Amino acid sequence: MGLSSVVVRARAAHTGSVIFVHGLGDSGYGWEPVAQILSRTLPHVKFVLPHAPEQPVTLNGGMRMPSWYDIRSLDKIAGNEDEDGMNASMRKLNELIRAEIDGGVPANRIVLGGFSQGGAMTLFTGLQSELQLAGLAVLSGYLPMRERIMNRATDASKKVPVFHGHGTADEVILFQYGEMTRNVLQKSGHSVDFHAYNHMGHSTCDDEIRDLQAFLSTCIPEST
Repeated sequence: MGLSSVVVRARAAHTGSVIFVHGLGDSGYGWEPVAQILSRTLPHVKFVLPHAPEQPVTLNGGMRMPSWYDIRSLDKIAGNEDEDGMNASMRKLNELIRAEIDGGVPANRIVLGGFSQGGAMTLFTGLQSELQLAGLAVLSGYLPMRERIMNRATDASKKVPVFHGHGTADEVILFQYGEMTRNVLQKSGHSVDFHAYNHMGHSTCDDEIRDLQAFLSTCIPEST
């Protein structure tokens, strides 16, 4: 069964798409206001905001909630990670990417992005893709299963620019994990536009949204 999504349609001729993946316990609706803001300066872009399926999350005592994969601990990011859950969500995200391509938007006009757990899924999916996407946007996220994923990173993915924004006061995905992600990607030849936001916790801010807007404008400029 495919994912259901909130869709913010392009205000002008649709020539680019952003698929943005929410974090743990959230839904696509949580990022609809941001998509609406970005749409004002990116009228040619359609925003697809999928909803994660509900599943038990070990970190939260087995409570069922929207989640892209099970999170067992945040103390050690590279610990016992739910590869099966990530693979299942990757397949569903790839279906969304394929749907945009089938609808007439080429892969190099599609940006995949996400917040927190959605940012982790962005890297998990984008780095293993044979498609050369327009960009990957990671907000307060991290690279899961970093050694295995970097070994699987495709040649196409190394040509895809990465935006990574992270708050220095992030209490959930620690800032050091954002720095580690940047360093691992850069060491492997990936282009990373890393932004640190002083005093920002596990959230976003106006400066980050402006920086994201600039990144998207560069990756998928309005066609002339």
